[in-house]
Amino acid sequence: MAVLLALLGAPCLLFLGVGLWVICSHFFTADIPVGIGHPVKLRGLILEKLRICSMPQFLHFVHDLLPFIKDPDVVVTDLLFGTIPVKLYQPRRTSRSLRPGILLFHGGGTIVGSFKMYHTICCRLCKESDSVVLIVGYRLAPQHRFPVPIRDCFAAATHFLKSLDMYGVDPARVVVCGDSAGGGVAAAACQKFLDRSDLPKIRAQLLIYPTLQVLDYQLPSFQQNKNVPLVTLDFVFLCMSYYLDVSLQWKNAILKGAHMPAQVWEKYRKWLDPENIPERFKKRGYRQVARAPLNEAAYLETDLLLDLLNSPMLAEDEVVSRFPEACIVSCEYDILRDNSLLYKKRLEDLGVPVTWHHMEDGFHGVLSTLGMGCLQVPCATRILRLMVQFIKGL
Repeated sequence: MAVLLALLGAPCLLFLGVGLWVICSHFFTADIPVGIGHPVKLRGLILEKLRICSMPQFLHFVHDLLPFIKDPDVVVTDLLFGTIPVKLYQPRRTSRSLRPGILLFHGGGTIVGSFKMYHTICCRLCKESDSVVLIVGYRLAPQHRFPVPIRDCFAAATHFLKSLDMYGVDPARVVVCGDSAGGGVAAAACQKFLDRSDLPKIRAQLLIYPTLQVLDYQLPSFQQNKNVPLVTLDFVFLCMSYYLDVSLQWKNAILKGAHMPAQVWEKYRKWLDPENIPERFKKRGYRQVARAPLNEAAYLETDLLLDLLNSPMLAEDEVVSRFPEACIVSCEYDILRDNSLLYKKRLEDLGVPVTWHHMEDGFHGVLSTLGMGCLQVPCATRILRLMVQFIKGL
């Protein structure tokens, strides 16, 4: 009997030993740049390397495990705008004057993100900037593909803008705000509501490492930070496939720039040219490569990448020049860093005021660590303070 147990147990022990070796190996060799503060907190990249889940999905899971902490100074109300769930945050203290209003669109690549994940961010924004915050619970991919999520955001925004007096919001101080994919929605909202004379004008756009274009993946930051958590190149393409229904079969063609004809690249070159990015951002492992010849099959199936709702940075000058003042936060170790740098330059070239903050030790998704206890990264607190500072200055 003992011999039989030993024979059965040996393979199990071997499997367990190999598993532990793989886990430890990934834990200590994950691609964490030396410039990132508190790198141990990002070793959860192991879960992505082992194909268990992506880092954003892991963050979502952890947030759902954390207790829902109420702030006695903030009144939180769950509402429905039509069929769209929203959550309203209002300072408990009464005010004799109208407050700024913040329309917040959460990040998560349109496939993750929740009210609970952004509860701490909303509470602190509300309390520290003395503002009314509304976060939109838009439907997520892959169950709801483009344009459903962004349409939900626009519908909720319209409802809010028509009801500002009900919530004590100053119509002259409405800010659209978002991180990652939510930042792209906020920028697209600036364009969507530009000519709506029946609605209050958007006062400012507050964008945290936003997704502003999904066309060009040869920019320096895509090369430099493709394996840096929380958002890797693989996760970017996963989001694209879920949200825009673009087959992962075209990943290599897109990475090589073969998914668009030469005339498209020429049209957008003045806005996407790496020459528009300061040289100091190209020193770390960047090599400019020529685009591959057109793959017509890929082009036919990736046309949604050109839609301005997905790439608001590609709108014409006449449109972008009318965008509201912007505050942009970029992070050095963010795969989407160069979106922010290029958008900043476009706005400035067109005379739109820009406040820019660059987090030298930041990475994509860092703001989501706010309120996560031992997993919270100091950079997240700095970003929140800058957001509050900008809002209070309007």
